[in-house]
Amino acid sequence: MPRHAMPCARPELLIVGCGDVGLRVLRLLAGRWGVVALTSSPERCDALRAAGAVPVVGNLDDAGSLQRIASLAPRVLHLAPPAAQGEHDLRTAHLLQALARGGGTRRLVYMSTSGVYGDAGGARFDETRAPRPATARGRRRVDAERRVRAFGLMTGAAVSVLRVPGIYALDREGGDPRERVRRGTPVLAEADDVYTNHIHADDLARACVAALLRGAPQRIYHASDDTELKMGDYFDAVADLHGLPRPPRRSRAEAMAELSPMQMSFLSESRRLDNRRLKQELRLRLHHPTVLDGLR
Repeated sequence: MPRHAMPCARPELLIVGCGDVGLRVLRLLAGRWGVVALTSSPERCDALRAAGAVPVVGNLDDAGSLQRIASLAPRVLHLAPPAAQGEHDLRTAHLLQALARGGGTRRLVYMSTSGVYGDAGGARFDETRAPRPATARGRRRVDAERRVRAFGLMTGAAVSVLRVPGIYALDREGGDPRERVRRGTPVLAEADDVYTNHIHADDLARACVAALLRGAPQRIYHASDDTELKMGDYFDAVADLHGLPRPPRRSRAEAMAELSPMQMSFLSESRRLDNRRLKQELRLRLHHPTVLDGLR
């Protein structure tokens, strides 16, 4: 066959933690990339096949079950969260050990969280700000970030980290903000309220693909939209757009008596993420630049 007639090889990708965001990535890549998806649930295999992925069963809590993924694909999209306990992310440690044995990873994108910063007092900042996590959840994410970046330095893989705030979409299970408003969960009074950051689930999937294509080695990106709203104002907007009662406002002391420690942890950190790297370096044009766009 003449050289110019040789068929192009399809890019290959391994998605680790193929939940809602992973399925949205699959829809973006359908018919263009060959994708393998790691799942710990055999019952999800049919759904993953239907979405266009080749499922592989393995459990990040069991390092021995990951042998098959060692060299499946040159690109890896790591979307799996850490376990719910401890100071370290052993799931990421097990994944990286398996990938290092295979030696074939050329690019890895890790989805972290903006919670690594802790409370910034409402300040607006870029990715050069040092993490100061205030919770074990945030410290596990910092641990995972350190592990994936060390993996990149050790193996030569181009590792990029997406720090992600609150993910929402009206069709996202557990991410539809209308459900919180319908439950009447209180928000903080204006004097106590905190700035919160958001990204539509579809834009996050597009950010993952952009990072797989254009992410710089050892680079961190804020995968956040342009919204600058306090949390109470955000849920007021959700209510107003969908004809629901606005949530009740509470002082911080009153909220502590009503809400769980987990819920209060999200009301104790205020920050505004600068997303210029996302738009300039990854060249991502947000389809939903603000939550008002996405909620409509």
